[in-house]
Amino acid sequence: MFLQTSKTTMVQPENALPGRAEPLPTAETHSIFGRPLKAPVPEGMEEAMFGMGCYWGVERKFWNVPGVWMTAVGFTGGITPNPTYKETCTQLTGHNEVVRVIYDPAVVSYDELLKLFWENHDPTQGMRQGNDIGTTYRSGIYTYSDAQAAAAETSRAVYQQALTAAGRGQITTEIIPAPVFYYAEAEHQQYLEKNPAGYCGIGGTGVTCPIGTGVRA
Repeated sequence: MFLQTSKTTMVQPENALPGRAEPLPTAETHSIFGRPLKAPVPEGMEEAMFGMGCYWGVERKFWNVPGVWMTAVGFTGGITPNPTYKETCTQLTGHNEVVRVIYDPAVVSYDELLKLFWENHDPTQGMRQGNDIGTTYRSGIYTYSDAQAAAAETSRAVYQQALTAAGRGQITTEIIPAPVFYYAEAEHQQYLEKNPAGYCGIGGTGVTCPIGTGVRA
């Protein structure tokens, strides 16, 4: 029997769902870019990963950015291997809903992706995003290099200053090295392209500012 006292409390390993050894089936190709969804990162490109609440709307934000070559939705940061979407909704996997982004740094910088991240959700809400409540909706930046980690930490300080000046709360965003990324099932990939009137839960704080760190991944 699996026990969970609160949707906003991280599950303990002994209470996590067991998952499975094999990856779940997902889409073969990106429905907008037409490229294999699991294509390797091309030479000269880089990857990034962000959690900003419900991943349907988040993915659309990133696929519309010039210089983004690939997006995919999935789960990371938890315990359960190869979880299903329904399993993550129980808050018993420890995972976060995230978007993996492959981008060309010659066209769009990591700082610019961070700006989109900070200004398109509320990073002060803890284990929720708006009406979406639970650990799977937490704010997170998952880094693939020391340079990305430094840029993320610097940007957090900049936006915290702006939020404080606007009378907002403390940022709760987790910034950690990127754990294993598990692809969500096919119906979740590019969901809002397939369902234009579908639910999009991301918003923002109304606080904007240039990062201006000079740090590049």
